[in-house]
Amino acid sequence: MIMKLSPSVLRGKLRIPASKSCAHRAIICAALADGVSVISGISMSKDIEATISAMSALGADFEIKGDSVIVTGIRSSVGKAVIDCNESGSTLRFLIPIAAALGKNAEFIGRGRLPQRPIDIYKRELGAHGIVFESENMPYIISGELTGGRYSIEGDVSSQFVSGLLFALPLIDMDSDIIMTSKLESRPYVDITIDMLRRFGIVIDETENGFHIMGRQKYTPHDEIVEGDYSQAAFFYVANALGSDISIENLAPDSVQGDKQIVDIIAKASHNGTIEGFEADCSDIPDLVPILTVLGAFGSKRSIIYNAKRLRIKESDRLETTAALVNALGGCVSVTDDGLVIEPVAEIKGGTVDSAGDHRIVMAAAIAALKANGDVIINGAEAVEKSYPDFFADYTALGGKANVVHLE
Repeated sequence: MIMKLSPSVLRGKLRIPASKSCAHRAIICAALADGVSVISGISMSKDIEATISAMSALGADFEIKGDSVIVTGIRSSVGKAVIDCNESGSTLRFLIPIAAALGKNAEFIGRGRLPQRPIDIYKRELGAHGIVFESENMPYIISGELTGGRYSIEGDVSSQFVSGLLFALPLIDMDSDIIMTSKLESRPYVDITIDMLRRFGIVIDETENGFHIMGRQKYTPHDEIVEGDYSQAAFFYVANALGSDISIENLAPDSVQGDKQIVDIIAKASHNGTIEGFEADCSDIPDLVPILTVLGAFGSKRSIIYNAKRLRIKESDRLETTAALVNALGGCVSVTDDGLVIEPVAEIKGGTVDSAGDHRIVMAAAIAALKANGDVIINGAEAVEKSYPDFFADYTALGGKANVVHLE
């Protein structure tokens, strides 16, 4: 789908969709509980549908009523489970150890760039704890039953490996320890996992260099209302910084979501109503990089984003595609080993942006279009369906000028 966006100002109230990170975790915990839980406030997207499908494949039952999902936890064993993760890295990395802990023979399939997302840590660590990977590449086929003990995990690849183990290890008979062999980046995502586990009755003890997980724990049913998503709100916070007037609702001020940092970053980058420059360590907030780059593109001083090398293995090589997005509109962004440098320019012009199949590139381009000095064309705009299917409906309801010019 090709969309044409014209400069405009967004005004009005916006209820931000439910946090995708929180929703993934609530659905998984409810599916592992012995009983019925109701997860409310869900915003459906392809990634959330993938996790629901995955837990269904393992034996949980789901009934969707409006924005609520009624979850009946896994009660019966299934034969070989075929788990379709679509393009969701969270689904893949959370479900591999869960299936292993349940002793399921499972086949994991996916599409897009998901087959390129590394799982070497699991091959090594699960392989040392009773699990056989029968294939090196996707589709991944696993068999065996996970055992407890010591798991050594690098912290600079993806926090999803830690979260996946935190879901799985309470289910097995033995106690376990996760030992971090390097600094845990994206720590707020692990905090979200631990917080959600606590709500469903699971205790995780933090140690000096990782986590201790007691075995033989039981997930208990729990009704959860999913809070709004700061990752999605970030696009509209930047829109406000560029001159829009949006009242953003459905956000928890005491949230443990790391992307809440967008508020402070904008405040520090702003002076007398204009954007200057900023430096952002994105080791804990990688999802903010595309929209932070757009913010920097309208700044009067240089902005620097660093500690973001893991973005090269997202839905796209997000360092390269983010730079390409802004440069296509007349910006000046260079790629470093672990981030981006954004230089000030006289104006951001119109132009054509390739989404590279990446939802965050599409949304960042749409926000850039608000203050661009010409129309912005986005090729592959349907990529927003991965996380925020109603993005353009919300955008236009607030006064944004966006029209489909070609529907494939």
